[in-house]
Amino acid sequence: MDQNLGYRVANLQGLGKRARQEDSFTIANAFDVMKIKSEGLLFAVFDGMGGMKDGKLASETAASNIRTFFQNMDRDSDIASQLCDAVYEASDAVCELIGGDGGSTAVVGIIYNESLYYASVGDSFLYLKRGNSLYRLNAEHNVLHEEYLDCVRSGDLDPEYCRRVDEAAALTQFLGKIGMDDVDYFIRPMKLLDGDILLSCSDGVGGVLSENEIMTALSFKSERAMCQHIEQCILAHDLQYQDNYTALIVKCAY
Repeated sequence: MDQNLGYRVANLQGLGKRARQEDSFTIANAFDVMKIKSEGLLFAVFDGMGGMKDGKLASETAASNIRTFFQNMDRDSDIASQLCDAVYEASDAVCELIGGDGGSTAVVGIIYNESLYYASVGDSFLYLKRGNSLYRLNAEHNVLHEEYLDCVRSGDLDPEYCRRVDEAAALTQFLGKIGMDDVDYFIRPMKLLDGDILLSCSDGVGGVLSENEIMTALSFKSERAMCQHIEQCILAHDLQYQDNYTALIVKCAY
C-alpha cells in the first residue's frame, strides 16, 4: 500500500533589536492530514519594511490576501500561475492601502500532491535541505542581483564588480511597490522526497546566518530543536541592528 508523504511544521519569531514586530507569517492545514491531502499545505513569511510606512500593516495585509487565495484556489487548474497572480494581487492590495509608501517582502510555499510550488518577492529566503546538501530555491530582488544578471547577460562574469555595487541590498521589488513587475516562482512544481526539509524565513534569519549555520540547524532531529538552534545562532551573533526574525520549517516524512 502506497504511503502519503506527511509534514511536520514548526515556527520561530522574535523582535531582534527592533521596537516592534513587523514580520508576519501564515500557515494553513498544517495539522489536518485530510485537508493536506485534499487542499494542500500553505506556509508563508512576509517581512514588513520598517524603513517605510507601517511595515506591520503591509505584511499583515499580504498574509491575509495570500491565505484567502489559498482557501479559494482552483486545485484542478495551474497552481503555479494562480500563485504568481495572487502575489501580484497581494501587492496591489498593499499598494492600495498604503499608497506606495510601505511594503513587504513575501516568500510563499504551497505543497500539493507532494509537490512544492513557491513564489517570492524581495529578499526573504526559501531553502531546501535534501540529504547533505542545502539549496537556496528563490532569487533575491535587490540591486546586487540585478547588477549580477546584467553582467552575466553581457558576458561579464567578474564577481569583483558585483561586490562593489552601491546600495547592493536595496530592494528592487516588494509587495506594495507602485509598478511591481517581477515575481520569482516555480513554473513547474518540485517533487518532494522523504526527509526533505524546507525553511522559509525573513532576512533577519537568512541574512544573518551562514549556510553552514543553517545546515547545522536543519540537521537536528526535531523541528522544534531546529528552530531553537536558529534562534541561538541569531542571539550569538548579537548584531547591533538585528532585524525582526521569522522562520517556518516544514519537514517531509512518511
